[in-house]
Amino acid sequence: MVGSDANCLHMFESVLGAMNLGIVVLDDARSVVLWNRWMARHSGLPAQDVIGQDFFVLFSELNGKRIDGAVQQALRDNFPSVLSQTLHKAPFPLFATPAARLAGERLQQAVAVTPLQVAGAARHCLIQITDVSVAVHRERLLRDQALELRSQTFSDGLTGIANRRHFDVALEKEGRRAKRAATPLSLLMIDIDSFKAYNDSYGHQQGDDTLIKVAGALAAMLQRPLDLIARYGGEEFAVILPEMGAEQSEQLAQSMRQRITDMNLPHAGAPQHGRVTVSIGVATHAADSPLDLPCLIGAADRALYTAKHNGRNCVVVHPTAA
Repeated sequence: MVGSDANCLHMFESVLGAMNLGIVVLDDARSVVLWNRWMARHSGLPAQDVIGQDFFVLFSELNGKRIDGAVQQALRDNFPSVLSQTLHKAPFPLFATPAARLAGERLQQAVAVTPLQVAGAARHCLIQITDVSVAVHRERLLRDQALELRSQTFSDGLTGIANRRHFDVALEKEGRRAKRAATPLSLLMIDIDSFKAYNDSYGHQQGDDTLIKVAGALAAMLQRPLDLIARYGGEEFAVILPEMGAEQSEQLAQSMRQRITDMNLPHAGAPQHGRVTVSIGVATHAADSPLDLPCLIGAADRALYTAKHNGRNCVVVHPTAA
């Protein structure tokens, strides 16, 4: 019988040693009574150095932290706990390798604390620690990929500003907000003048380079977080200006037009100006008017058409916009 007990104990120790997670058992005085090989390997503390030691003396940084409360609940109230991995990413000083220890790069951990009833003894506490570093890394990669995909979905591949899809989503959102808050909403439609002639003169590669420069210059003039510039199509851009009235929107449009003119990008295909210019149509939904987004877009488009018809390199404000 003694031999059988010894075999069972040996098997129990072998099982604990083979487990790919940390196993710690504390007695009712919070002293360590079991410490498996996984814990020894990742903590750098062999079992013989920790058995019988006060767990919260060994890990003094955990005093008063969530794990401290979880152990108290297990021993006193017979209540199990699982620590939120989001809030407690690496509570224990555990490291994958000596190099990681030197760099201070802890294992990402999932921790469960469970009360244990031991025959003929006071209640004990089991702490299980799982290395979730790989899962966390995979989740981070997936999140980064999702953000990248979202960026590609809502950004123009050439200029890097918002694309037409992003514009449509943002305008719908700002339209709802303008209705709810009874605030103005302005829209600019911007077109690079004689751009087909520019491509014919300089080639599409330089045309793309000019599109990038113009988009960057216009985007740099938007200072408010909710303002949005998008590539609406070809050489045309659209700017959403929430909570901005007609007068301020016209001033911004004039500044944008002047900014592009001042870049002095040569344009032999536009002999009237000799450089790259833009025409801009402005439309504003007044705060006290019903909002119809297609009408707002149509008004800005008509203002842009008028600006082109008036000789280009100018700003036209639509007189009214629903």
